Amino acid sequence: MPQGTPTPWSYALIRLLFRFVLKIFYGTIVIENTDLIPENGRPCIVCANHSNSLTDALLLVTSIPTRKRNLLRLTAKATQFGRRTFTSWLIESAGTVPIKRRKDYVDGTADNTDVMESLMLALELGDAACLFPEGMSRYHPTIAPLKTGVARLVSDILSRNRDNPDFEITVLTCSITYMHRQHFRSDVLVTFHAPLIFTPKNNPELLAPVDFTHVRGLTSQIHEKIGSGTFDSPSWDLIRTAKLSARMYAPLGTMMSLGDHVRIARAFLEVFKAPKEQLPEIKEAELLELETLRRDLKAYQDQLAKWSIKDDRIRRPLPRRTILSRLIVRFIWSLCLLTISLPGLALWLPIFITSFYAVHNFKKTGPIFDTWDEIAQYKLIYGLMSGICVWILAVALTWPFAVITFFFVPAFMWMTLRWFEDAVAAFRAFVALLRLLRVGKSTLKKMNDVRKDLHSRVMTLAVTKLNLPENPEIYFSQAGGKEKGRIRSNWDSKARYFSIKRRRKRDWNETLRLYDKVDYPEED
Repeated sequence: MPQGTPTPWSYALIRLLFRFVLKIFYGTIVIENTDLIPENGRPCIVCANHSNSLTDALLLVTSIPTRKRNLLRLTAKATQFGRRTFTSWLIESAGTVPIKRRKDYVDGTADNTDVMESLMLALELGDAACLFPEGMSRYHPTIAPLKTGVARLVSDILSRNRDNPDFEITVLTCSITYMHRQHFRSDVLVTFHAPLIFTPKNNPELLAPVDFTHVRGLTSQIHEKIGSGTFDSPSWDLIRTAKLSARMYAPLGTMMSLGDHVRIARAFLEVFKAPKEQLPEIKEAELLELETLRRDLKAYQDQLAKWSIKDDRIRRPLPRRTILSRLIVRFIWSLCLLTISLPGLALWLPIFITSFYAVHNFKKTGPIFDTWDEIAQYKLIYGLMSGICVWILAVALTWPFAVITFFFVPAFMWMTLRWFEDAVAAFRAFVALLRLLRVGKSTLKKMNDVRKDLHSRVMTLAVTKLNLPENPEIYFSQAGGKEKGRIRSNWDSKARYFSIKRRRKRDWNETLRLYDKVDYPEED
């Protein structure tokens, strides 16, 4: 049996380096179903949705356990190669294969014959290759129509090995879901799906000469599997409304797993976006009711966004005396945490400024859909380079104690980040409570009545149409195991507050912001 290409040192270094960087940039990275990844030596094509440029590839590289695969051979657009940039060096050092896109070669010279030959040879050696079937990365709420390249590659490699009827090629689909893909300390879900296994013996329809209908059929199957684990919406508004519905249906925050939260939100999204022809069993009156619910949820979320408060503040109204006492506690606590964070923030400041400046200039180069998918990539790379410079400079300035500061500086920067996260969260809660006072008791009472009506309608939809559990707060708090970032009990919640590993988040929507991030850019 083939053993696959040995792991190059540069690939191992990049994997180690960016595993560290990604864990700093994203608050929680949850990886599901790694047991489904084929073992090393079995030819495998990994396919995923592509909405976050180079970050998607780095996530897959660091999500696949080293015990499973030696390396994941990446592909990238050919225009990224041969440039005197850190990104270009990074891509080339990882053994990435250049793909020529027709849109980049308008003169018609985009010939990938040699590339496909290299990929097939690597697969026959037992390697795993990563392909993004959308063909491009873009900041958009929907998955683009998939190119047929993966299906054609499967057909070609099966045809080359038709004399070995037991030769296997596996297509492993993966869904990547970012809560807020470009925001510092947001969360990510990586879900691997059951692999599709093909052999010349079992799939003669894919052997040359092949009917292109079968190629399109396989492409549709891949699209369906990828879309089944992430948000695929015609608009950002529908995703926003679906997330609100999920929080109303199961207001558990991080007491439920990130995977369950995404799947519930996706269930609401699918029913909200489905046109009449996809729901033949629903009557006209029910469709009208569904559309009315969607509009009412959007209006409710718009009002919450205008006040900059969470749905949870409406669900559980607080007496004014309690609000006032909590205002004092939150303000004092945020001030204390900010005070102890200040020395370490002096080390973080050059990193924040460098990343902000790089992203600010990059945004000017194009429209949202063509540039915002690379924001996280820019923050990661410029943050990494500036962070290394800060580390080296700090060690150099404390040379007599370099043995100590070499380890102390990164540890101190991490603790500063933890304290600063809690300081921002405490101040965010302070601001939210202050706004509750400004809104007024009578207005909050009306909003609470509106929420009760919406909650009743959301529950009816969830139970009768989506077949979700009737008691979500019991079911989802008990379902699953000890997933990363998840809170399992009140004791766990209190203990996590002082954890040095990660912040105890109250919901999966949190980022390192002074306000709750619920909105998306305007449609471009």
